Amino acid sequence: MKVLLIGSGGREHALAWKIAQSPKLTKLYAAPGNPGIAEEAAIIALDTEDHAAVADFCRKEAIDFVVVGPEGPLVAGLADVLRAAGIAVFGPSAAAAQLEGSKGFTKDLCARYGIPTGAYGRFTDAETAKAYVREQGVPIVIKADGLAAGKGVTVAMTLDEALAAVDDCFAGAFGAAGAEVVVEAYLDGEEASFFCLCDGKTALALASAQDHKRVGDGDTGPNTGGMGAYSPAPVMTAEMIERTMKEIIEPTMRGMAESGHPFSGVFFAGLMITAKGPELIEYNVRFGDPECQVLMMRMKSDLLPLLYAAATGTLAGMSAEWRDETALTVVMASKGYPGSYAKNTPIDALPAPSDTTKVFHAGTAMKDGALVATGGRVLNVTATGENAGRAKDRAYAAVAAVSWENGFYRHDIGWRAVARENEKA
Repeated sequence: MKVLLIGSGGREHALAWKIAQSPKLTKLYAAPGNPGIAEEAAIIALDTEDHAAVADFCRKEAIDFVVVGPEGPLVAGLADVLRAAGIAVFGPSAAAAQLEGSKGFTKDLCARYGIPTGAYGRFTDAETAKAYVREQGVPIVIKADGLAAGKGVTVAMTLDEALAAVDDCFAGAFGAAGAEVVVEAYLDGEEASFFCLCDGKTALALASAQDHKRVGDGDTGPNTGGMGAYSPAPVMTAEMIERTMKEIIEPTMRGMAESGHPFSGVFFAGLMITAKGPELIEYNVRFGDPECQVLMMRMKSDLLPLLYAAATGTLAGMSAEWRDETALTVVMASKGYPGSYAKNTPIDALPAPSDTTKVFHAGTAMKDGALVATGGRVLNVTATGENAGRAKDRAYAAVAAVSWENGFYRHDIGWRAVARENEKA
């Protein structure tokens, strides 16, 4: 099978690394790719925002299958253009991608199909939104409705913080994403990420993970796209997975089909495990980043046929096998992230990969023959171990072998899982 992978981040490097291991693969192409992905795939200079150009490339090179990594091209309708050209593609239509592209769309779907989630209101002007915030009280969550690269969410613990977050959205802090604002109830519990492949009629549970959104140690500072993750998430017990499938995933799949937007791709359910059970915080319509990196390290099955089955409506009867080990990834970011940061800073050395450790490239490029950091989140230093403590030790040992002056990272990734293990010991 000739495959084209769309994307350039750590998630796509992890997908490329896993797809490249498939005996069903003839050739893997990637656009726009990064230096890590270049070790697994032929990098193609394609403008992925030019959907017609992507379809033309696929026809010219007889591409059998396209895997779309990030949410932007999906929300913009790349999958629709490729399907119309008769090309199999992993990822939802633009209509189905509204699950991530509009938080209000998802909340309305939850209300319609009785999917457990926090109470909410949708607003197109600041004054009405602020009146609702005052009426509900704090803590409360303010979200830009559209795509904001993981940064359009404020969990406000004070009224001033909540009102300022509403103003930020309407003042254009998140561009067009903040033209509508969703205000929702604060859910108290432990967060988890749950992944599930779907072909429109069948859902196949993959695995769970837990990520660390805040920039600083001890879960302090502003939200980011994710500073690290581990899999599995101990809070996602067999019972919790069963309830999530029954109460959240299956009604979503049914609701999307009944709305005329059958969902094909990966459901990434951001969950809060509360005293009542699993409640949906939000959906993403692609693999998480950095959760994908830990999932791929743990996946025993060949990924390619699973993605292809989700894309072609043939998921029934398929299963996915997982290693028992824990996988943990530490994100190394440019100093200043999630605010402004220097670009093109040199990365002088990376640790050698081993059976248990792997560095995935997220925001890197080659400049004059040298590896440089070009993004906010730059490297995903990932390791496996028989438990979370061992995986954490290996990941941080690999972090210590990275030579990059402008990098920083959290020192406590996996703290909840490690604390649980220590309690048991």
